[in-house]
Amino acid sequence: MTREATLADRLAACHSSVIHDVMKDMGLMIRVLPRMITALDPSMRCAGPVFTVRGRPDPTLDKHTSLYEWAGLLSRAPTNRVVMVQPQDDTRALFGGLSAEALRKKGVRGYIVDGGCRDIQAIIDERFPVFARFATPIDIVCAWRAEAFEEPIAIGGLAVFPDDHVLADRDGVILISSANVEEVVAAAEAKMATEGEMVKAIRAGEDPQAAYLRHRVF
Repeated sequence: MTREATLADRLAACHSSVIHDVMKDMGLMIRVLPRMITALDPSMRCAGPVFTVRGRPDPTLDKHTSLYEWAGLLSRAPTNRVVMVQPQDDTRALFGGLSAEALRKKGVRGYIVDGGCRDIQAIIDERFPVFARFATPIDIVCAWRAEAFEEPIAIGGLAVFPDDHVLADRDGVILISSANVEEVVAAAEAKMATEGEMVKAIRAGEDPQAAYLRHRVF
């Protein structure tokens, strides 16, 4: 397993709320995507380095060109990455069931889009993590195309860079810069271990304030 894949697995074992807390304690910039971007199923979670895509509506496309280019987007998505898309579109589904199957087969870790998705049940059954803003049956055919890959994008007024890492779970979607990700993950692992001791203390009936003074977490 590569170092990048190992780091992604370690990040996936963390919680976005803990990542937020340790980044705040470290004085790092916090980038949490808008709360409207949520998992298709609450159990879904994904983590890893991002693969950015920016696209736009284009009504001049014919059916063949739009589908061929969409297949090309799926072909370009690298193994062990999380695809993140700025579609600049509030109408169409920027993902569906067959796309989920294709990316899962490639070893892609997840898909996050500031826009729509369809074939929700099929994607849930496929057990491929997808985070989106809304559901719609409207597809991209003859209407949308990708225009940039592995370039900075913007979601909810936040910049997303091609070397960022992301953790998406039931609490939300948080970004970590590549310069800080190893330190943040290590700190989150340490905090989670300490929180485990705090949980034991509370379950054992220890006074919450006394337990806090012993473990300094809550």
